[in-house]
Amino acid sequence: MNPQKHILNPWVVVVLVVLLLATIVGSSLVGAVDINAEDLYKEFKLWVGQCFGKENIDTAELRTLWFFVQLRLPRILMCVLVGGVLSVCGAAYQSIFRNPLTDPYVLGVSSGASLGAAVAILLGWGAIQWGVSGLALATALLTVLLIYKIASIGNRMHTTTLLLTGVCFTLLISAIISFLMVMNHEKMDDIIFWTMGSFDPSRISWEDVEVMLPVAAVGIGVVLWYSRDLNLLLAGSEAAKSMGVEVEKVKRVLLLFTTLMVAFAVSSCGVIGFVGLIVPHAVRLVVGADNRKVVPYSMLCGALFVLVCDTLARTVLRPGELPVGSLTSMVGAPLFIYLLYKSKKKY
Repeated sequence: MNPQKHILNPWVVVVLVVLLLATIVGSSLVGAVDINAEDLYKEFKLWVGQCFGKENIDTAELRTLWFFVQLRLPRILMCVLVGGVLSVCGAAYQSIFRNPLTDPYVLGVSSGASLGAAVAILLGWGAIQWGVSGLALATALLTVLLIYKIASIGNRMHTTTLLLTGVCFTLLISAIISFLMVMNHEKMDDIIFWTMGSFDPSRISWEDVEVMLPVAAVGIGVVLWYSRDLNLLLAGSEAAKSMGVEVEKVKRVLLLFTTLMVAFAVSSCGVIGFVGLIVPHAVRLVVGADNRKVVPYSMLCGALFVLVCDTLARTVLRPGELPVGSLTSMVGAPLFIYLLYKSKKKY
């Protein structure tokens, strides 16, 4: 086998990175409030001059720079992190469960987080720092831990039982959330908007980025480290064992880190649908099933996809804003159907 076959194409990586950077720049200048690049540059120069004692200016003169740094930039960075995380987790789940239709929410992370967020909103914790997102994170992790316990037999996890338990918990929690909304009409809109996913500045801050960045870096690094083992898991557990893979250990480690990444992502911005399903599947159709390619390409494509969708979400109806989760689903579902139609001969 030619080892060069599995090396990432540097030109593809460069193109994706350049596209992502260009989208970041373009996205940073548009939204409910457009930013003039020339004004931003002038205010940046004033700020630098003030830092070095050459200028003495009123902070009101830096309002564009303040808006860019405090509101627009953390939102964009969070889009990139969440898009990359969900896509990488989707690629890992699809290999672990040997099912290209598996997404990062299949184990009940999103439903668990949604329940915690709904309870926090009903309790009036929205004004408390980490009030909604903190409880959403706690219930997401608790839900997945409970599902793992039910699906585990000794030190071994039965993947089919894990999937079925996740589906059952998702349906159960969805019913509980519906009941809570019916009993609390005045809070229904807030709960629905949260569950549809959003990177609204009232929800996303630099503190969220600072928390998400190390979680994403470590988690994606772990998935990349085990990408060869993911390839072997595609052949089945017994085949992977015969090739030296510690199957149960690899599954536990990967499920632990991917679950943490998804839980932190959902607790910060709500449920962003279809990203973890459509992006790795589309990448796999283009570059093949080798996770040493699929995982890094999915990371870049997922970040780009979510950033583009969020930019559209805050510009299409401005000064209003669409929930980005609904937009990713509206874009992702037809695209996924088209990909399935084009590749139906493979199934």
